[in-house]
Amino acid sequence: MTKNPFGVNLTFLPALTPPDYPAYAKVIIEEGVRIVETAGNNPGPIITQLKKAGCTVLHKCTTIRHAKSAVKLGVDFLSIDGFECAGHVGETDITNFILLSRARQDLGVPFIASGGFADGNGLAAALALGACGINMGTRFMCTVEAPIHNNIKEAIVKADETDTQLLLRRWRNTSRLFNNKVAAEAYKIEKESQTGEFSELAHLVSGKRGRQVFINGDVDYGVSPFLPVYPVHPRLFFTGSTIPFPLFFLLPSLPRL
Repeated sequence: MTKNPFGVNLTFLPALTPPDYPAYAKVIIEEGVRIVETAGNNPGPIITQLKKAGCTVLHKCTTIRHAKSAVKLGVDFLSIDGFECAGHVGETDITNFILLSRARQDLGVPFIASGGFADGNGLAAALALGACGINMGTRFMCTVEAPIHNNIKEAIVKADETDTQLLLRRWRNTSRLFNNKVAAEAYKIEKESQTGEFSELAHLVSGKRGRQVFINGDVDYGVSPFLPVYPVHPRLFFTGSTIPFPLFFLLPSLPRL
C-alpha cells in the first residue's frame, strides 16, 4: 500500500481471550515496522522486545505515574491521554489541562497530547501547555478518506459534548463510548447487577459487535469509542456509499487536512 514509514499500535487490555502479544511484536519486527505505539497494562516485556529490535516506541498513558514508569522502560516519547479521550480513559479522571502541565514539569522525554482534540485551536492549546503535538482519532473518522459508513460520520458531527457514556468502571476498565441505546443498556446492567459478573453485559460491549457499527451504519448496533467533533467543514464530510476497506488501513492525507 505504501513505501513510506508507518506505525502499528499494540494495546494490552483485559480480554476474555488475550491475544499473543509477543507473537504480534515478533511479526512487527520481522516485517520491518520501526514505529510502534503501545498502551495498556504491563507493557514492559513487549517494550523491551521492541527496543532490542531497534524500534521507536511511543507509549500512551493516562497518569504521570505511568508515564514515568514508561520512561524508565526506555520509550522514546509519550502520548499523554486526558480524561476527555475516547476509548480507555484510565481510572483517575484527570483532564489534559492538568496532565499536560505536569508532563511538561516532570517528564524528560517528548510527549504529544491526546483526547478531545479536533482542530487548530486545540493544537495551539496543547503546544502552549508543553506538548510537541496532538493525537487525533475521532476527527479523522469524519474525513472523505475514512472508510466507515456515512451514518456514523453523521452521528459524530451531530453529537455534542454530552453524548458520551463511561462504561466498565466497575471492573476498572473505564471506557468513554458514544451514548447510544446499547451503551445505555450496558450502563444500566453495570449499575444494577447484583453479581458484578462481567458476563452479564459482555455480549453488549463485544469488540466484534462494535466494529460492525462502522460497516453496517447502525449507530445503535454496538458500543463505539468516538467523540463529538462538531463543527466539521462540509468539504471533509463523506456523502457517498460505504468504502469497503477495514478501518485500520492507513489513509492518505490531503493538503486541506
